[in-house]
Amino acid sequence: MVAATAACSTKGQPGDSASGRRAAAGEVAGDSAKGRPASGARTAAQPVSKGDEPLPDSELPKRSRRDSVALASMTKPDSNLDKLWPVKMPAPLPGALLPNKRIVAFYGNPLSKKMGVLGEYPKDEMLAKLDKEVARWAKADPSHPVVPALHLIVTVAQGAPGKNGLYRLQMRDSMVNEIYSWAKAKNALFFVDVQVGKSTLQAELPRLRPILENPDVHLAVDPEFSMAPSGRVPGSKIGTLDAKDINWAVNFLDEIARGKNLPPKILVVHRFTRPMVTNAKQIKFTPHVQVVMDMDGWGPPWLKFDSYHDYVKAEPVQFTGFKLFFHNDTKKGDALLTPAEVLRLTPRPLYIQYQ
Repeated sequence: MVAATAACSTKGQPGDSASGRRAAAGEVAGDSAKGRPASGARTAAQPVSKGDEPLPDSELPKRSRRDSVALASMTKPDSNLDKLWPVKMPAPLPGALLPNKRIVAFYGNPLSKKMGVLGEYPKDEMLAKLDKEVARWAKADPSHPVVPALHLIVTVAQGAPGKNGLYRLQMRDSMVNEIYSWAKAKNALFFVDVQVGKSTLQAELPRLRPILENPDVHLAVDPEFSMAPSGRVPGSKIGTLDAKDINWAVNFLDEIARGKNLPPKILVVHRFTRPMVTNAKQIKFTPHVQVVMDMDGWGPPWLKFDSYHDYVKAEPVQFTGFKLFFHNDTKKGDALLTPAEVLRLTPRPLYIQYQ
């Protein structure tokens, strides 16, 4: 495997002055791992599990040889890793979304057109695009009903310290509740995403308790913009969260779910390099909290496949996710990965996010 991709950009973020912006986008060097041999691998069009019928060649995008080899390598049996999946866990509680359903989410912030599709288009146009992607995934894998979701960044990392010196901006409750109302009107899930800057999860999450007490609201945390350990400015260096911080968030959600008698909560953890999440093997899930490790790097298909292998599959937690970037993944001429291609990954991602 090779260097990881970079995730979302804070350029154009709400509240950030032009002079203080820090772009986190761009390829990130380092943190490489040894590659797996591609010789003898299956072809990219070969099904990897019963019921996964390959699309006709005419319906699959043309890929470079490097992309095709990387995907073929990902679908080749890997006895050392495959035996770790699926992760052993008790039967899901009533109302649990995973593993029997797949979530397809649109990510962003309505105050910025550059942070993701949620804010790039007017409300009705954005929601129509979400419907289209949900239908594509439902067609690609009828065995998993698709649940739509809106994924809102409610605490946005900043390139300037702000009045409190924490390099983060909290969105107003009125705006958060408005986007939540969009989700409820579509019977969609709602994810609140936190970029802590130089603050901490322990300081930032309690204010979100009221909205997380709703049964259809879930949480995401973004280690890329957790800068307290390094002391650096968000966007100047990839941040990090340790398992103990993520477990604190798990326990926080567990308390809410049990205390309010809610269906299990979902915690999404973004990751596209190894140092972003330290001691990942120590992350704990509970019957009331389902943890998704989401490969959210951007770049050419081969790099996304390799990152998924190295930073998600190779360090099992519970469930997996995969992020697709309408612009960053395609800006060098690559076609956006299709549901059929992503579904050839093992394990199959159950949380799909579009930015």
